[in-house]
Order: sequence, then structure tokens, then C-alpha cells
Amino acid sequence: MKRIISSAVLMALVSLNSVAQRPVQRESFPEGSYSPVTNINRNGYPRVLSDNSVSFRVNAPQAQRVQIDLGGRKYDMQKSDAGQWTVTTAPQVPGFHYYSLVVDGVAASDPASYTFYGTSRVSSAIEIAEKGMDDFEIQDVPHGQVRKLNYFSKVDNAWRPICVYTPAGYDQSKDSYPVIYIQHGGGEDHTGWMEQGRVANIMDNLIAQGKAVPMIVVSANSNLSNGGGGGYSWTGMQPFLKEMTENVIPFIDKNFRTKADRKHRAICGLSMGGGQSFYVGLRSPEVFANVGVFSTGMFGGIQQANGFDLEKEVPGMISDTKNFNKNLDHFLITCGEQDQRIEHNKNIVAKMQAAGVNVEFKSFPGDHEWQPWRKSLHAFAQMLFK
Repeated sequence: MKRIISSAVLMALVSLNSVAQRPVQRESFPEGSYSPVTNINRNGYPRVLSDNSVSFRVNAPQAQRVQIDLGGRKYDMQKSDAGQWTVTTAPQVPGFHYYSLVVDGVAASDPASYTFYGTSRVSSAIEIAEKGMDDFEIQDVPHGQVRKLNYFSKVDNAWRPICVYTPAGYDQSKDSYPVIYIQHGGGEDHTGWMEQGRVANIMDNLIAQGKAVPMIVVSANSNLSNGGGGGYSWTGMQPFLKEMTENVIPFIDKNFRTKADRKHRAICGLSMGGGQSFYVGLRSPEVFANVGVFSTGMFGGIQQANGFDLEKEVPGMISDTKNFNKNLDHFLITCGEQDQRIEHNKNIVAKMQAAGVNVEFKSFPGDHEWQPWRKSLHAFAQMLFK
């Protein structure tokens, strides 16, 4: 009962940072620090310091203990006589980091930051900018749109949400466009790629630079009521396969000006979505000619992955490699360099290449996190439809 009461009064204990940080005089920030794009109040805290550590400030005069839980590591905050709590974390790697406030033992989102759905819950997050990755940021280029729609699923027998990016000029033109179907990971949903993954920024910038052709990007929610993506097996993947081919793709082709053929379709995804893309993309060559698999654990590195047999999982990949290659324009596998899955991904790619499979492998600095996944899309989009 005590915990329930604490949850109910938590926001009464914590003064809203977005309000509390509007002083009469201009706030003085640490030299060289900046406000991350994930802040609601860009003139407040948290602040990213020059060494990528993060300074937090929380007003909670009635609280007895306040912590910041940043990526699973908890930092105890220090309280001033005025009831203001502060702490500076260890330096963080560039990218997207979920965090929570923990006030008297109760975890909650920070009112100072935007919230995102990931790791199977909604939480605050902070963005640590990476030098040289301006393509992840909003630039002075023509901007496309992210549309949030609903379609009817005959698999779930319900209306389901979907996000669709259309490139700049879509509404003014009469052109038809190729499509990437991009899949989220476990504990995420259709908003993940569009918000945490920054699809619109990446595509706007690549298209404006002439590095990618104008294309539509579709992110559906693969958390189906009958068990989601179905795990790492072809049998378990059948509900998702049916959802994608019988519901999602027909809805997009009906409601958007698409080039509705296999040569102009790609499927890619991260983690669980990488497994979905592997099975559905490679075993449906009549639907997709381009496949991207990002940071999947089905080759190893997670508990449920055991002895992956390429020929069994994708018949013809090894025994009829010539025809397998003929069906694919692009096949990309990626992984973060600090991800426990990377050696397993490297090993399976080596087996594919030894058998003559036309597969490309890329790795990027980072663990099982958004920065390598953004870079994976950034690389994959530049390969397609040319």
C-alpha cells in the first residue's frame, strides 16, 4: 500500500522541472554544456557536459531520497537546503539513453524530458549527440512527413496503428515510390523507429544529398495478440508473415502511391525485427528483393539461439545459391561492435559468404542500442532502389 500511495503523490514531491527552471534571472549552465533535443524545456536541465557526462537537477523538497536510473545504473542525487537535488553522471557514449527518476524508491518519468516507449515501458530519455552524424539531426532541407494511421488487421481482428514516412514533395507530386518496411525490436512498437530511430531526419537528409532515392518508410506494430513476432523460427513467424503480406502491404499499396512490385520493396529491422526480416524477406522473394538484418540474436548471443542451420531455415540458400542470389538485389547484415551478438553475426556471414551468398556485413560502434541501428538504416537506405 505504501508503494501505491507513493506513486500517486510522486509528482507532488517533484516540482516540475519545466516550471521550476523558469527563473527571473537567466540560468547559469556549466561551460560547454548543451541542452539535448530530448529536453522539454531547452533552457533547463538535464544538461550534457563537454565530456558527455550528464548533469541532472530535480526540485523535490519533500523527498527523502532521489536517484537517477540511467541505463540501469543508479546515481544518488545530493539535496540542497532549498530542496534541489543534483548529480552528474559518468560520461555516456553517444546515442539514445533511457532513464528514470527514482523518488523515495518509486521509479517514474522525469517531467523535464520527453518520454518514449521502449524496453517494454514508457520512460524518459536523453540524447547524446555524436560528432559527424549530422544526418541524424534536423537540417535545413526539404522535410517529409510521418503519418500516424490505423488499418484493420484480419490476423488480430482489430484496428491496429501504423506509422508511415512520406518524402518531401509527396503530396505535390504524382510519382510512385518504393517502400521500406522497417521492423522494431522486442519491447518496442511502431513508434520506435520514427521517434528513437529518427527515420524522418535520416531519410530527409539522405534524399536531399542525393544519397538515397525518395522512398516511403512503413513501421507497423508487430506485437500481435497471438504472440507478437513469433520468436526465432519459421513456424512461429507465420502470424507475422500473414499480417505483413495480407494486411500491411495491401493497406499501404491501396492508400499510398507505391511501386507495388518486389524490386521496389525492402524489409529490414532491429533485433526481433531483424529476425522477422530475415525469415519473411528471404523466404518471400516474390514479395521482397531487399533485406536488412540489424543486430539479430537468432544466430547466437541470446539464450534461445541454438545451432542455426542456414539451409534448414532458408531452403536453397546453400544448396541453390545461384538462384538464391538471383532473387535478391541487396542483403545486408549489421551489428554493434560491443553487442554480445556480433561474433555470432560475423560467423554466420562468413558461412554464407563461403557458400557464395551475396551478403554484405557492416558493424558500428555501440552495443544493442539505437545508434548502431540508426547507422544501419543510414547505410541500407543508400543501397536501395538505384
